[in-house]
Amino acid sequence: MQPDNYWMATKTSDGHAVVTCIIAAMDWRGLHIFIALARAGSLVRAGRLLGIDPTTVSRNIRALEDALGCTLFELTRDGQILTSAGRRLLVSAETMERAAASFQDESAGEGAGSGLVRVSVAEGFGTWFVAPRIAQFAHAFPNITVDLVANNGFLNPSRKEADIAILLARPRKGPLKTRKLADYALGLYAAKGVADPESSLPLVSYIPDFIYAPELNYLDEIGSTRAPTLRSSSISAQAQMIAAGAGFGVLPCFMGDQDGRLQRIRHEMAFQRTFWLAVHQDVSTQPRVRRFLDWLVEIAEANRALFDG
Repeated sequence: MQPDNYWMATKTSDGHAVVTCIIAAMDWRGLHIFIALARAGSLVRAGRLLGIDPTTVSRNIRALEDALGCTLFELTRDGQILTSAGRRLLVSAETMERAAASFQDESAGEGAGSGLVRVSVAEGFGTWFVAPRIAQFAHAFPNITVDLVANNGFLNPSRKEADIAILLARPRKGPLKTRKLADYALGLYAAKGVADPESSLPLVSYIPDFIYAPELNYLDEIGSTRAPTLRSSSISAQAQMIAAGAGFGVLPCFMGDQDGRLQRIRHEMAFQRTFWLAVHQDVSTQPRVRRFLDWLVEIAEANRALFDG
């Protein structure tokens, strides 16, 4: 008699194992970790996505390979790469993942939506715009869990690291659905009450080595010949430096105009960037994802003046 959880594998003529079917109740945790590693490409990134350490990821993958009797990943200079057996398993695993998500949505009631939505956003947008308004969404959809990943850099929706990503440039490839969310203005700010800040204060900006998107490299656009001497990878930290009177610098207007400690300087100096929405086509129609997308578009439209500065 077979155990409750087991896999059936066969071998091709060249000796490679191929998963042909999955029998009975399966270890979803192991499969979930397998999917995360396939998308992330490294034990560290997969662990970060799952909230576990890389050793746990590795241990679960080894157990899965032992159960299957085949190798699912090869370690290369580019990271963990799927073998042919791994690629075949990923097709079946993602089908099961989509089916589970669809069932989860339907079980919460018609059109209600439930489950997890992982949203990748730029730090400033996530902290200063989305987070202060998220209570509205949480009250309307209490069965939806939102992971708001607001930091430097973006998770990749093409690899399903996130369900939704709000990016600074429109993706040109990948199985994604994209649309413009909003244009936003940037301006030059200093602490209120500081006279002639451009002469009396240092320039605040990003650390060049940690600029994760070319759209954030805008020093040439402000026409300053001075090099920044107060630098941070965090736009929120830059805003705090400026508000404390430590320097002056560029901020998105949806940040600078909301902070009563700041004043806009050189009003004629303004330029624009764009936020783009990207969602993997496999999850774009799932109710929980649609609910968040519709809500995000709605609040962006309602706050257009804030983005325009």
